[in-house]
Amino acid sequence: MEMHQVRYFLAVARTLNFTRAAEECNVAQPTLTRAIRQLEEEFGGDLFRRERPHAKLTDLGQRMVPLIQQCYDSALGARSLASSIKSGEVATLRVALSETVDLAILIPYVDELRKHHKHLELKLLRGTADDAAECLKEGEAELAIASSLRDTWERLDKWPLYTESFELIANDRHRLVGHEVVAFEDLRDEPLLVRTYCEHAAPLADLCRSHDLGIDHAHELNSHSDLIVLLERGFGIHSRRVASPFLEISCARGSMVLTCGEPSFSTRWRAANGPQLPP
Repeated sequence: MEMHQVRYFLAVARTLNFTRAAEECNVAQPTLTRAIRQLEEEFGGDLFRRERPHAKLTDLGQRMVPLIQQCYDSALGARSLASSIKSGEVATLRVALSETVDLAILIPYVDELRKHHKHLELKLLRGTADDAAECLKEGEAELAIASSLRDTWERLDKWPLYTESFELIANDRHRLVGHEVVAFEDLRDEPLLVRTYCEHAAPLADLCRSHDLGIDHAHELNSHSDLIVLLERGFGIHSRRVASPFLEISCARGSMVLTCGEPSFSTRWRAANGPQLPP
């Protein structure tokens, strides 16, 4: 099915007259009639009943009208979008983020881009750090932000953004609240709350095991809202990123930050991009 056939069919369906449709499409009537015939052969049935001087849609033709109209509208939309992209009126930024990256770090920079590209389209992809790197490799994103972007692709360019450390957070009724310093031995009998989707879950678990903490019997969850509820109800303590100038991390009502007695864990967040794949 060719686009000129689609246009001719819709013109005849609208005017119910082959002569008027040909004039509207600025083609000779035999040319329009031949194109309709080819379309009917492709569909395996008549689209119109020729009753001079008018034409009437057959049952097949009536069923085809909304489908062919949708096809035509989509083609026009694609052509218009392609023209806008070529002229720079529309720009798309595809960013792959690991699950624990706060979108707030991107907003100031996106706002700057929007000043130069009024119709900027932002497409966000979420997943693990490996998923973010894979999006770059497959050409599904131009930029990735994650902590543990490994050297899995020689064409990957990486640079550090900032470094964050971790702190403990607990219900304000917790027995450790008020302690000036919390040591690892203070946590040995404490239930822990672990976000399984966090890319730091594994290294944090190794750190806890190295200090004989019961990480293998922790409460596991994969939702930030669930973490809030469990913290509020005193189900345990949780290790979170220290709020940096880039981030403001929401936490449970009535929660308190506990000061660790020794440096324990930090992470450096990285951005990466890769070259566009050839067509």
